[in-house]
Amino acid sequence: MDDPLLTVDNLTLRFGGVTALNQVSFEVERDELFAVIGPNGAGKTSIFNCLSAVYRPQSGKMVLDGKDLIGVRPDVTAQLGIGRTFQNLGLFVHLDVIDNLLLGRHHRMSSGFLAGALWFGKARREELEHRAAVEEIVDLLELTAYRRLPVGSLPYGVQKRIELGRALAMEPKLLLLDEPVAGMNLEETEDMARYIIEIRQRLHLPMVLVEHDMHMVMDLADRVMALDFGVSIATGSPDDVQSDPRVIEAYLGGAA
Repeated sequence: MDDPLLTVDNLTLRFGGVTALNQVSFEVERDELFAVIGPNGAGKTSIFNCLSAVYRPQSGKMVLDGKDLIGVRPDVTAQLGIGRTFQNLGLFVHLDVIDNLLLGRHHRMSSGFLAGALWFGKARREELEHRAAVEEIVDLLELTAYRRLPVGSLPYGVQKRIELGRALAMEPKLLLLDEPVAGMNLEETEDMARYIIEIRQRLHLPMVLVEHDMHMVMDLADRVMALDFGVSIATGSPDDVQSDPRVIEAYLGGAA
């Protein structure tokens, strides 16, 4: 059996006297969708912020495909293969869809400023290659109708799709999905779930999903980890985790 793509071991993160993550450990297999659930403030996004080097944990290990993630810069995590969407959209609203997607290719561009400005030789070939890659994402996420429109003029559900597309444009080894259906209606949520399934089938891209929509999590995830107050209280199949008494108590206060 192949080694896990991602190994997180005893990850601990503190802010002053507050412990956001307390010795959290998990693994993500290759070609797996691993979900992280928990009440608000449980530490879900803190895990993502550690993996993408926004936060630096006080202790623990994070290893992606044999590469240590502790202490590296955010741009290095991108180069190592971490792609991420954000709960709060970070799109450039005055740029069109194509330009927003191309921003996900920035770390793969090697041409200098002058060559890029004059658009000749290697710079021209490189940009054409990146635009071809972006057009594949436009087709995959059904964004053709919006491709030259300013992102700020588009519906929220479409903007969430563009956020996903920009992360895919990075060609990551591991995709972190931070509440991809937050604020969406039922139709938009079903569409996003369909795109995630399509990405898994076509790209075989491992994912870590943080999401409050339990129906979506239980339908899509191979395995689930539940957090409560920064502590992992259950990890296993969706059926096992959602029936675990500790998970029920964390969500419902024991009312079930």
